[in-house]
Amino acid sequence: MPASVLTLYNRLARNPAGRWLFSRLICLKAPYFASIAPRIESLEPGRGVATLRHRRRVTNHIGSVHAIALCNLAEFIGGLTTEVSLPASMRWIPKGMTVEYLKKAMGTMRAVATPEFAPTASETGYALPVLVDVTNTQGEAVFQARIAMWVSPKPSPGAR
Repeated sequence: MPASVLTLYNRLARNPAGRWLFSRLICLKAPYFASIAPRIESLEPGRGVATLRHRRRVTNHIGSVHAIALCNLAEFIGGLTTEVSLPASMRWIPKGMTVEYLKKAMGTMRAVATPEFAPTASETGYALPVLVDVTNTQGEAVFQARIAMWVSPKPSPGAR
């Protein structure tokens, strides 16, 4: 059985470049996230933190971090936080996201994701809202997202 995402993170995070390597591995599994080069700062059930450096690749025409780069950062850390928070019998998929742009996004962005409630095992699917707050280096809120995650039981082995 493959190691869980949280087990892999905990194993790698003990090493000096471990969080960087973990972030790169996630981007290999989900290549689109590599376009923003996010970095995991911490990951545990119920809370995840990731950063995004402000550089040309993620900059818009007015010199701030692009709105879609912020959305990608939110989905990156929101998804990972959901993954490590779920019981092993459950799976997830994002169904929607509402966002608010609160302030011009300048500098390194820090995203904190938290599920609105602790997920539980269930025989049926349910909605799990995940909140993501993004702040700048001064700690000012620049962006907020509410991701509608759909959580459902994993199919039985052999079933499709």
